[in-house]
Amino acid sequence: MKLFDGQGTKDIGKPWRFEEDGLTVTRGCAWSPPGCHPTGCGIKVYTNDKGELVKIEGDENHPITNGRLCVRCLTMKDYVYHPDRVRYPMKRSRKDRGKDKWERITWDEAYDIIAEKVAYFKEKYGPESILIMGGTGREGGPMLPAYAHACIGTPNACYTQSGYSCYIPRVAGTTYVLGATYPEMDYAGGLPGRYDNPEFTIPELIVFWGKEPLPSNGDGLFGHAAIDMMRRGAKLMSIDPRANWASTRAEWHLRLRPGTDAALAMAMLNVIINENLYDEDFVSRWTYGFEQLAERVQDMPVEKAAEITGVDAELIRDAARAYATAKPAQIAWGLAIDQKSNGVQAGHCILALQAITGNVDVPGGQLIGDVNDGLELGFGWNNLGPELQSKIMGIKEYPAYVGLVLNAQCDMVLEALETEKPYAFKMGIFEDTNLLAGTCAAQPKRWHDAMANNLEWSFGIDVWMTPTIQACCEIFLPLSTTVEHDTVVYTHYGASPIMAGAVNKCITVGETKGDCEIMYELGKRCMPINFEKYKDYYDFLADYRLGYKQTFEELRDEVVHQKTETLSYRKYESGKLRPDGRPGFNTPTGRIELFSTMFQQFGEDPLPYYMEPQLSPISTPEEFQKYPLVLTTGARTYCYFHSEGKQIPYLREMNPDPLIEINPKDALRFSIVDGQWVEVENPFGKIVLKAKVSQIVKEGVVHAQHGFWFPEADCEEPVLYDVWRSNINELIPHRYIGKLGFGAPFKCMICKVSPTDKSWDTDMQKVWERFGKLVIEK
Repeated sequence: MKLFDGQGTKDIGKPWRFEEDGLTVTRGCAWSPPGCHPTGCGIKVYTNDKGELVKIEGDENHPITNGRLCVRCLTMKDYVYHPDRVRYPMKRSRKDRGKDKWERITWDEAYDIIAEKVAYFKEKYGPESILIMGGTGREGGPMLPAYAHACIGTPNACYTQSGYSCYIPRVAGTTYVLGATYPEMDYAGGLPGRYDNPEFTIPELIVFWGKEPLPSNGDGLFGHAAIDMMRRGAKLMSIDPRANWASTRAEWHLRLRPGTDAALAMAMLNVIINENLYDEDFVSRWTYGFEQLAERVQDMPVEKAAEITGVDAELIRDAARAYATAKPAQIAWGLAIDQKSNGVQAGHCILALQAITGNVDVPGGQLIGDVNDGLELGFGWNNLGPELQSKIMGIKEYPAYVGLVLNAQCDMVLEALETEKPYAFKMGIFEDTNLLAGTCAAQPKRWHDAMANNLEWSFGIDVWMTPTIQACCEIFLPLSTTVEHDTVVYTHYGASPIMAGAVNKCITVGETKGDCEIMYELGKRCMPINFEKYKDYYDFLADYRLGYKQTFEELRDEVVHQKTETLSYRKYESGKLRPDGRPGFNTPTGRIELFSTMFQQFGEDPLPYYMEPQLSPISTPEEFQKYPLVLTTGARTYCYFHSEGKQIPYLREMNPDPLIEINPKDALRFSIVDGQWVEVENPFGKIVLKAKVSQIVKEGVVHAQHGFWFPEADCEEPVLYDVWRSNINELIPHRYIGKLGFGAPFKCMICKVSPTDKSWDTDMQKVWERFGKLVIEK
């Protein structure tokens, strides 16, 4: 079957559901759970006449993924029928927190208890005393503010990562500098015929800056699109202290010291401006503050940046020239930009690179959404009213953060949980987050102690019993997987004009429900004002996720809807980026603000600058004598998504133990051998990890895996699935953030690594005995 016809029109070939070899095949798009970014990979789900899942294959008709699937989807059957999966609502008493004393209840009983508690805490302490915390990757992530505002009626939603250092510092830069949510690298995702569409241009150069998209598919970017474009002639550049698949195929690999991205970017701007390699027409017509930017980057000559970053000066010059002269060129920038207190400024620099080279909103450059595309924010906010809106934590101290994402400032939230100032949180909600397991929260033991001791009552939503819910909750609501519910996935949380996909229900397991369905049903009880207009769940879905542009049933029949109706290029010329319809960008000046008037308004420097990490060889040389390695964390793996997947034996076989990568020269220096367990320590904590001696990391740098817990261990306190043993986030400090509240040093800390004679090797035979047998609940 052809994927495209001669005119570039998609040949779907099969309906969304059909019969084949005695099995029912349902086409759809995967999202969550299991966790992944909203890439919406195409899947074909095979079920038998008993309604049981038989197998999953990639859907070759999907216009973007073309049948390609990662191992997490391919092991879906092991996930769906896992013996440890929670299939029914459960409850326990407050005095039994941390103990395995759960009992099964009905959904009605669970909803009644929750609604009663919500009403009680609102009446006694005020709606602001209710705190809802969410995770990433799962469907519930972008729903977090809506869960708080529309469903529960509290202003306080919180993604619990210090400086909300996941995507948001980049989004802050793009919103305040560019006036659009996020300029993704253009991979023709929304165009019929994709790369063969005449509107598209294959980029001459793809830059991966602190991003390795093949295992991560970050924020909806299908990483293998880069391979597709490489096959069509695109060259690669990698800016990353680690070696990875992309860097080994790249013509330029800049292995900078973690945390020094802004210095490198300023030096590249210095070269491009001083050598007159910028797009003079675009700069003069569509940017603001070029002269001030040109003056600022003189503070970062190439030789100075080379000394700071550890990258050869000539390589910096070559990379700058290569990017400036490639037409078009694109940059995919990742968490390494967010996860430092200087992250917003690093993002500002990268936006400036994209802008002055004329690569914004052009085919094969950086694709941005129009004025109607945006993050999933605002549902229920207006019905809170001005008084309650003003109580969202951090709005006075960090307005650029809180006002942007309608989240409470997370560092202030932890301090309020500990001190009850400026007010106390009394009820907690854990929506799709395992924050104690080293996924997002800095110093998670502090979060554990504050929540377990000071929250009077809580409930959690998940597929599994996690350390977080076991420690903190009285009610457990069981979540359905991506093959067990109807919902919608859209790339980049709706902020980029690429695609929307139908997540189609294929099977039923226990009494589980999806995130959207839980929010709808609970919202009708707790905040009916926001839900009474909907006739049923599918009407809610059509509005909340699709904006009534089509019904879910229409999307289901289509399976994948490429956003051809909103995808266009050079929208700044046609007025599609501004609500008033005038040409330009949606900023105060109507231009890309290289000199940011918004940053200036918030009391921040309006121009980008470099700031050394708070703990580093340069800023704290005495501390670096004690802790002589630069620590970066959290590079993605193919088998896990954050803490997800540790109980799936096939996945655990691939990566059974939490690893720390160390360069062979450093291993020799500290008497460490490959496969040895080591103590990793810095001023904030000490854990153990297994050493992987490898050239993957540059000398002087170590990389530690994140999100490790041990589902086979004792679930009760104080062991709590052994969650503290290898929890790298214990070494990441709280509130080491930027002036506007963004960014924290998850990828640029310091540490020492010492060998130990002990071993904590995972016994995979026991893991298989515990988790390997599939239990099909009929």
